[in-house]
Amino acid sequence: MNLEQMEYIKAIVHAKSISVAAEHLHVSQSAVSQSIAALEQELGLRLFQRSRLGTTPTEEGRSIINKALIIVDTMQRIKEDAQAITSSFTGELKIAAISSLMTFLPRVLSRFKKDFPLMKVTIIEMESKKIIPRIKQHTVDIGYITIPKSQEQSLPEHILFKKLDYDAHIKVIVPQDSPFAFQSSLRLQDLADYPIVMYASQFWENFSHSYAEKYGPLNILFYSSNSEVIKKTVAEGLAISLLSGYSLNDDPYVESGRIIPVHLSDNQVVSDLYFGCLVSEQNPRYAVIQRLLDDYMLLK
Repeated sequence: MNLEQMEYIKAIVHAKSISVAAEHLHVSQSAVSQSIAALEQELGLRLFQRSRLGTTPTEEGRSIINKALIIVDTMQRIKEDAQAITSSFTGELKIAAISSLMTFLPRVLSRFKKDFPLMKVTIIEMESKKIIPRIKQHTVDIGYITIPKSQEQSLPEHILFKKLDYDAHIKVIVPQDSPFAFQSSLRLQDLADYPIVMYASQFWENFSHSYAEKYGPLNILFYSSNSEVIKKTVAEGLAISLLSGYSLNDDPYVESGRIIPVHLSDNQVVSDLYFGCLVSEQNPRYAVIQRLLDDYMLLK
C-alpha cells in the first residue's frame, strides 16, 4: 500500500473510469489497473466494480476508499502548508544585534541564503536599549541583545527572550607590542593609566561610571559604535579596549596578531547580564521568524 495507489483511487472516484483517470494522471491504463489490482489483493477485497454507471466503489470497498480520499486530501494540505511557508520566505528580514553578537551572523546567514535566496536580509548593529522598542514595533524582526538579569521579567508577555549559550567573558584587547600582550590576565585596576577606546553603549558608559567610583576615572580616548574603528585604533597602538571574547572569534586582527586579547579576571563586568535573542509573538511573520531561529539563527 502506498500513496500513489491512494491517488489512483481518488482519480478513479472522480472520473468514474479507469481509462479517464489514467489519462488525467498521465500514466497508462494498465499501470492504474495493475496497481489497484495489487492493492485489492493486499487488502483481500474488491474496491471497484464496473457497471453501466462506470467504475464505482463496491459496498465493501466504500469505507476503505473514503479513508484513502482523506489520506490524499491530508497530504495535499501538508504540501500546500509547506509551500505557503516556503513562499513566505520572501521580502526583507531585519536583524539587529549588539556588536559582540554580530560576528556569528555572516556564516549563519550564508547557509540560510542558500536555502532561501529570495529573502533580503539586513543586519543592523545597534545597542540593546534601541533594539527592544523596534522589536515591539516590528521594525526589527530578530534582536540579539544583553539584558540585566533583574529586567528579564519586565518584558511584555508577547516579547520572547531566548537565552543564548554564550561565552560572555570580557577580553582586554591590546596592540601586539603592548606590555600587556605578554600577560595571561589583567585586573580592572591595571587599565587605569592607559588610553582606552570604549564601545558607545549605555552598558559601557555605566561601566565607566562604576569603574571611576572604585578606581578613579578611565582615560577614555573616545567612544565609538563601530567595532572596526575600535579594533583598528588598538591595532595602531593608540589605545586599548574591552570587548567580549565571542566577538573576537575568527577576527582578522586577532588572527594576524595585530591585536592581542588578554583575559580579564574581573568577570563581574557581565555577571549580572543575560545574552539572548528577542522576538515578538505579535509580529505578523512570527511563524517564519520562529522557524528561522530554530533552524539557523540561534547560537549553537
